[in-house]
Amino acid sequence: MEDKKRTILICRGTGCESAKSPQIQAALEEKVQGLNVEVKFTGCHGMCQQGPIVVVEPEDIFYAHVKLRDVPKIVESHIKNDEVVERLVYEDPTTKEKIPTYHDIPFYKRQKRLVLRNCGQIDPENIDDALARDSYAGLGEALKMEPVEIVAEVKKSGLRGRGGGGFPTGLKWEFTQKAAGDVKYVLCNADEGDPGAFMDRSVLEGDPHAVLEGMIIAGFAISAKQGYIYCRAEYPLAIKRLQIAIEQAREHGYLGKDILGSGFDFDIEIFHGAGAFVCGEETALITSIEGNRGMPRNRPPYPANEGLYGKPTLLNNVKTYANIPLIITNGSGWFADIGTENSKGTAVFALTGKIANSGLIEVPMGVTLREIIYDIGGGILDSKEFKAVQTGGPSGGCLPESFLDTPVDYDSLIEAGSMMGSGGMVVMDEDTCMVDVARYFLDFTEKESCGKCVPCRIGTKQMLTILEDIVEGRGKPGDIDRLEELAHGIKIGSLCGLGQTAPNPVLTTIRYFRDEYEAHIYDNACPAKQCKEFISYHIVDSCIGCGLCRRNCPVDAITGEQKELHHIDQELCIQCGECYEVCPPKVFSIEIHTGEKSTEPEPVLQVVTG
Repeated sequence: MEDKKRTILICRGTGCESAKSPQIQAALEEKVQGLNVEVKFTGCHGMCQQGPIVVVEPEDIFYAHVKLRDVPKIVESHIKNDEVVERLVYEDPTTKEKIPTYHDIPFYKRQKRLVLRNCGQIDPENIDDALARDSYAGLGEALKMEPVEIVAEVKKSGLRGRGGGGFPTGLKWEFTQKAAGDVKYVLCNADEGDPGAFMDRSVLEGDPHAVLEGMIIAGFAISAKQGYIYCRAEYPLAIKRLQIAIEQAREHGYLGKDILGSGFDFDIEIFHGAGAFVCGEETALITSIEGNRGMPRNRPPYPANEGLYGKPTLLNNVKTYANIPLIITNGSGWFADIGTENSKGTAVFALTGKIANSGLIEVPMGVTLREIIYDIGGGILDSKEFKAVQTGGPSGGCLPESFLDTPVDYDSLIEAGSMMGSGGMVVMDEDTCMVDVARYFLDFTEKESCGKCVPCRIGTKQMLTILEDIVEGRGKPGDIDRLEELAHGIKIGSLCGLGQTAPNPVLTTIRYFRDEYEAHIYDNACPAKQCKEFISYHIVDSCIGCGLCRRNCPVDAITGEQKELHHIDQELCIQCGECYEVCPPKVFSIEIHTGEKSTEPEPVLQVVTG
């Protein structure tokens, strides 16, 4: 048998690491000793729910949900005998088809990975791996150019900020380049805090050199000598790999004094953020680095003129910087040919929720929501109906089925009432209560408000109180109008983007799902059958009296003697559903007020109680 060289790639992003991928790597390294095999770890492959992921090259075989006990089988069967381990091969959750080859999996096949080009392909702690895939080639090209030429290329590319606002990147660079001052700074916003978002974290964990290279090019373009990466302390793995990458870049002459013999000096440090969502706003982030409480300030002056320590400052997102080396290497025209007229390049999303294939994806701007959800995401779990998708994180909007053919770009999403944001995308199915979704996201933004301006501090609290009343059965006529009035006031009067966008989930759910609000308020009902206030559990006559429900009730709402019919005290019941979960014969009925005429008890088996 020909002893062909193989490489085994083990995903060690945060998700896979939590599922023991480091131990899997160690076991593989031990088992392949003496064989013509290289074992190395990578960052996130993107298909997080399939982890731990192991890919065998050059065959391109994709193994999912790998356990430590599977290592001997992979080595004996695949590595030694060229027999693919079928039971570990990826299975499409929709078609149930086994798809062994990595690049044939629809989740990957329909993507265009630019920012994620090296994630899942290189060892993020080995700069030689990055260099083998042309990392720092863009820097070498940039150092041969004049700073104004670099800025011109970025402007012509049409790249817009990937942090949420979508401001033209080249224009921001030009403002900072032209600003007066001998001292300037380059900042990277890695303070990713949206619920369910992990795009920036995965880039930093999987390809930190792409971000460093983009920042160094930016430093050369605006004549800065110092850069800072503001990364939240909850990302320890990202911080660890960033620090390793910075030290390796210094050793290879890409950071520090006289970079690549060009006479250009530039260095980067990591600043650990404390996890305040508001520090994703540029002036709050700058204030935090300066050692003060992270709170936004009025603009102008803008950071391009007066930023960190009062000096001209360029601040971009992780994904924005990761695009820069590609633009310099391939040219602005190449980048501008990707995407739409006003939204160039690709968009990176954390695709989560009630979706068959959740994870990290990258698609050209202009693809539709339908393509993302059904072609890449594989559709809705358990063959349920699609209900809504929220883009843009807690500041985004919830769009119904009629918007599935909306192109994913900055302008189209804003027109629909949502936004691109930093890249969160949450898919919801028929069992989702849209009023409760609005309450959930507003609860997040209300807690994350820094409290500096009254509209955000007080207004979001008032809106949240109204939403809590509605989902808990205390809604009143006029509540919807009050929510809309407060929302518009908060958007107009808030100081920063947190307050200005916080009402979006509420406004879009009222706009597209107003009937659900009205059902809660006027019919004392939750059409999605989710809000506990509108659900009551009842034990039917076929109860065998085993006592499991009584013993597991957290509030002692169930009474009954052994082998006799039990009863639930509706005054004490908190509708947690624990009694149904532990009941062996499932002898329960559930009464759910849905806004329909009939309120007859339904079998619990027909209802997802959440």
